Amino acid sequence: LYHNYDVDTIIRVGTAGAIHRNVEVGDLVLAMGCCTNSNFPSQYHLPGTFAPIADFGLLEAAAAHARNSHTPFRAGNVYSSDVFYEDCQEKRTSGKNGVLVQEMETCPSTAQRQEQARRALSMVTVGSSIHHDRALTNEEREQSLDSMIRCALELAAEAAEAARGSRDSRQDTGAGIYRMT
Repeated sequence: LYHNYDVDTIIRVGTAGAIHRNVEVGDLVLAMGCCTNSNFPSQYHLPGTFAPIADFGLLEAAAAHARNSHTPFRAGNVYSSDVFYEDCQEKRTSGKNGVLVQEMETCPSTAQRQEQARRALSMVTVGSSIHHDRALTNEEREQSLDSMIRCALELAAEAAEAARGSRDSRQDTGAGIYRMT
């Protein structure tokens, strides 16, 4: 994505399923880090298990935007899986270990960010939970996703402005946002 769209910053926005008991449907989650069952990170040939993490500056700015707009949020670890509908027991174990949500795109975007020395953040709105049957209604989805997308757009505008002000040898071109649900 970084090369195809010629950007240095990617903000992933989308939905996720809650696996931690304290995460509610409709919550905004900012991914600090990512655990995964994917083989995607192995292409980087690093010793041990690679743990993709967010760009701290983007994470800090997203938290500030959420606070300023009175948008409740949680920041923490997410589980990025190749399979979304899998054994609930595995998800419950992850939830007990502090993992907030499960989704499918944070691992690739943050792993690429680290490998290419770029910036990335994953922001998701919780659409469902393994702990109860409640899911976002269409109206709630519209409102919940709207606040997340507004936050992402503000971050992207700031990243683009910063890139214009401080070009480096990579010729920063700003930020890209992609939405996956």
